[in-house]
Amino acid sequence: MSRINIAPIVEGQGDNASVRDLLWRTWAMLGGEHAEILQPIRRSRGKFLKESEGDLEKAVALAALKVRQAGGGLILILVDAEDDCERLGSLGPLLLERARKSRGDMDISCVIANVMFETWFVATAESLDAYLELQGVEIPQDPEAKKAGKGWIKKHMKSGHYSETVDQPRLTANMNLQMCRDRSKSFDKLCRELESRLQPTGD
Repeated sequence: MSRINIAPIVEGQGDNASVRDLLWRTWAMLGGEHAEILQPIRRSRGKFLKESEGDLEKAVALAALKVRQAGGGLILILVDAEDDCERLGSLGPLLLERARKSRGDMDISCVIANVMFETWFVATAESLDAYLELQGVEIPQDPEAKKAGKGWIKKHMKSGHYSETVDQPRLTANMNLQMCRDRSKSFDKLCRELESRLQPTGD
């Protein structure tokens, strides 16, 4: 069993509200004993992606302070791909390089949700039938390739609308994580990053 402290850096209000539950549940699914998720650091996407603004570097510095105060751990950058992977090239490695350049003394990981956080809900839609109207609906088995995300979720919400701050946390709390991992390469990336931080179980 293993314990970890994680300082997440996110971009959206919904991400800010749901990332703690997502990381707790994912860590537990992977066999971790306990994850202490520090208060997420939220930054504007526009400034975040511009190296000249230095906003990512400031967020990483703040996360580093939180992690050191907690006794060590992981800084996790979790942002949506949207169309920036194609526009900027390989977005994840670019952000990770910037982050590590600014704080090479810290353990830092970067995961890009492809196409966006809501794509992970599409990947596990069957487990969210309490919230989604799925009768007669063809569920994408590869939602990343279909670029299914927030629009798909909005279209199929039983309530008729979708709020990032209200619905994202409860969908996160109920999604089938293993199903999501099987259907989403980017969520599998998150799982692999966390798995690599698991400590071997002693004899």
